Amino acid sequence: MKKMMVLGAAMCVALSFTGCKSSESAYKKAYEKAKAQEQTSTDNDDSNKQEAPVVAPVETVQQPVNQAPVVDNYDNEPVRRENVSVVNGAGLKAYSVVVGSFGVKANAEGLQQRLQNAGYSAQVAFNSGNNMYRVVAATFDSKAAAVQSRNQLRATYADAWLLAK
Repeated sequence: MKKMMVLGAAMCVALSFTGCKSSESAYKKAYEKAKAQEQTSTDNDDSNKQEAPVVAPVETVQQPVNQAPVVDNYDNEPVRRENVSVVNGAGLKAYSVVVGSFGVKANAEGLQQRLQNAGYSAQVAFNSGNNMYRVVAATFDSKAAAVQSRNQLRATYADAWLLAK
């Protein structure tokens, strides 16, 4: 008896939910009605429109733009100061571009050789304070030239930095 009552209640619930389902045709009718209203309102708007007057653009006299030449400010570029002594090379000028630092002299000389084969006047300098061999790709008297060289070298050696005597 309980089973029949539970089964009957379940059937009633199922029928009530399926009976409330909206049909596709109801949605289609509502869509068509809205489309028709939109069409009539558009037609009414077109009949009430007046032609807008044509306005000519205002011509202004433009003054030539004075452009100041861009001057790079190399004074703000960071420079590391270290006491180094040249181990292998001709000698360092005031500013140098360092592309590698090694704890082993043979590794530094290997990079120096690759740079020399690429056309750079590479040198190896030793920093006795931290026992590091610095590989200098190029050395310059002016900071601006060193910064430009460093920026070019960063395409190949991303960690290139400036060393000042």
